[in-house]
Amino acid sequence: MTQMTFYTHPQSRGRIARWMLEEVGADYEVRVMDFDGNIKSPEFLQLNPMGKVPALVHGDTVITELAAICAYLADQFPGKGLAPAVDSPLRGCYYRWLFFVAGPVEIAMSAKTYNWRIDDDNASSVGCGKTGDTADTLERAVAGESYLCGDRFTAADLLLASYLAFEMQVTKTLEPRPAFVNYVERCQAREAATRANALDDALPQAAAG
Repeated sequence: MTQMTFYTHPQSRGRIARWMLEEVGADYEVRVMDFDGNIKSPEFLQLNPMGKVPALVHGDTVITELAAICAYLADQFPGKGLAPAVDSPLRGCYYRWLFFVAGPVEIAMSAKTYNWRIDDDNASSVGCGKTGDTADTLERAVAGESYLCGDRFTAADLLLASYLAFEMQVTKTLEPRPAFVNYVERCQAREAATRANALDDALPQAAAG
């Protein structure tokens, strides 16, 4: 398989994409971007006009959104079992949670962080509804000892566990409900997660801004 080029920054969602790359065992080259420099360069803006990371280049294919990167890698490495088979009844469940994280969860957590007004007057027109409803939905989804789509860890779990950990531990916008804590601990105990964190933590401090 052609080597991939991974554009990232150690203080970004790139850490999640790195975990996914390590889960599938991809052969990839890392290019660390500088928030005050080359991330807005003409060369990088040709890849991602948003000037944001992560971005992944595989041959002539450019993937820029985190959920898309996770889904793409899961499909490129089917033997790793990080996505249900296309003809599996669980495929729909997998899609549901991938896009729930990319949509309602992302919006709800941003709304809490920046104090955006979401109330009875406008909740029905906002993708996440009331932020509390999003959190309650996630709690029901991860309660117990299974994963989002049964007993097998998938890319959707990797994505959600990463978001939950960040919102509980860094921004503090999500209360550490026992179901969330248990779920995150189980997911982040995976060897690939530990390896990915060590790789990002070892990047030069200058790269971290």
